Amino acid sequence: MNDEEGRLLELLATADDGCTAELLLALGFTPDLVLGVVRAGLATAQTENILAGGRAVVVSRVRITDAGWRALGEL
Repeated sequence: MNDEEGRLLELLATADDGCTAELLLALGFTPDLVLGVVRAGLATAQTENILAGGRAVVVSRVRITDAGWRALGEL
């Protein structure tokens, strides 16, 4: 795991309900990095519908997995 992946997992570990992919991108994480962490099984990404400004919006929520917690413990 590289430094950026570790930083992403640390952020996800502090978020009780995960983070939206849009927030992660706004914080400077690249789509490839987020996807790589998900593909490695260190996080999950699920789509969900939310209301924003009275409109239904589909977002992806990224959450740390048990494997991600274990990887953080090894840092």
